[in-house]
Amino acid sequence: MPTYVAIGRDSAGRERKEKVAASNPSEARNLLKDQGLFIQDLKEERSFNFDLNEIKMAMTSVSVKDKAVFSRQFAALVNAGVALVRGIGVLSEECPNPKLKRALEDVNADVQQGTSLSDSMSKHPSCFDKLYVSLVQAGEVGGVLDEVLNRLAKLLEDLNRLQNQIKSAMAYPVTVSLLAIVIFISMTVFLLPTFAEIFEELDAQLPLFTRIMLQISVFLRQPLNWVIMIGIIVGVAFAFRRYYATDSGEQNIDRLLLKLPLFGDLVQKTATARFCRTFGSLSRSGVPILTSLEIVRDTAGNRVISDAIDEARNEIQTGGMISLALQQHRVFPAMAIQMISIGEETGELDQMLMKVADFYEDEVEQAVKALTSIMEPFMIVILGGMVGSILVSMYLPMFKIMEVVG
Repeated sequence: MPTYVAIGRDSAGRERKEKVAASNPSEARNLLKDQGLFIQDLKEERSFNFDLNEIKMAMTSVSVKDKAVFSRQFAALVNAGVALVRGIGVLSEECPNPKLKRALEDVNADVQQGTSLSDSMSKHPSCFDKLYVSLVQAGEVGGVLDEVLNRLAKLLEDLNRLQNQIKSAMAYPVTVSLLAIVIFISMTVFLLPTFAEIFEELDAQLPLFTRIMLQISVFLRQPLNWVIMIGIIVGVAFAFRRYYATDSGEQNIDRLLLKLPLFGDLVQKTATARFCRTFGSLSRSGVPILTSLEIVRDTAGNRVISDAIDEARNEIQTGGMISLALQQHRVFPAMAIQMISIGEETGELDQMLMKVADFYEDEVEQAVKALTSIMEPFMIVILGGMVGSILVSMYLPMFKIMEVVG
C-alpha cells in the first residue's frame, strides 16, 4: 500500500506534515481529515524499492483509443446527470489502463477538494494533453461539458482511425521486409556453407558472384561482426535522434518527409486532416482562435507545418487572415486553403474546417489503399531478389562444373 505525504494546517492554524498509508489519494485525504488536518498539498512518497507495478506503469502509455473510450463513457455519465466525482470514480474503477486509472484517481481526489476538472487534468500531461484540457475547460465555462466531451470523443476516434489507416499501410511492407531479411540471413548462414564444402571437394573455380556471397556468409557467421553491425545501427539511430532534436535537423527532416514520393503526399494529407479536424473542434467548442491555433501548432506532428500555423497565428494577431498566411508557406493543398478562405469570408469557419477534414480523411484512406497496392509487387520483387541471389550463387558453380565435365 502506498504512503502519502500531506502538508496542511490543523484546527489551530499551525502547519503540519503528516504521512498516511492508503490505497489511493482519496482515501488518504479522508483519513487525514478525520485527524483534523486541512490538506494543502498531498503527494505520494516515492521510494527506491524495486516495484514491478511501478515499472509497468512507467512503460505503459495512454493511447488515443483509451482517451476516446473514456471521453465517450464520461460524456454519457455527465449527460445522464451523474455527478463529476461519482462519474470519474466509476470510470477509474473500470479503467483497464493502469496509468490512466491512477490519473483518474488523482483527478477525482482534486475535484473533491474543489479544483476544477480541467485544472486537475492539466496535472497529468501524459494522459490529458493541452488539446484535451482546453476543450474540457471550454465545456466547463460554457456549461456544455457533455457536448464537448462527445465532440472530443469524436475527434479522438477520427484521429485513431487515421492512425490505424497509416499503420495498416506500413504493416505489409515492414512484415515482408523482416521476412526477407530473416530468409536471406538464414540461407546465407546455414545453407551456403554446405554447398561451399561441396565446391571445395570438387576443387572448382567459383564465379565472382558466388565468391562474394560466400564472403558475406563468412562475415555473418562471426559473432563479433554482429556486435559491430548492431553497434553501427544503434550509433546511427542515436545520431539521427540527436540531429532531429535540433531545430535545423527537425526542420530539414520534416521538410524532406513532405517531399518524398508517394509518402510525402500521404504526410501532407494526414497533417491537413488532423489540422482541420482539431482546429474545427476547438473553434466549435468556443476556444479562442489564437489559443486554438497554438494548440493545433503543438499537435501538428510536422515542424514545417507547425511553423506555418505559427505564422498564421501571428498574422491573425496583426489583423491578417488564416488562409493567406497558410498559403504563403505552401504546406497545405490549394483546395484546403480555398475552402478555409471561404469559411472565413462566410463566418462559418468551423463548419468548413470539418468538411475539409472529412474530405482529406477520405483522401488519406484512398492514398493508403493506393500505396499498399503499389508496395505489394515491389516488396515481392525484393523478397524474390534476395532469395534468388542465394539460389543463383549456389547453382552458378554447378553449371560451370557440368560444362567442364561435359
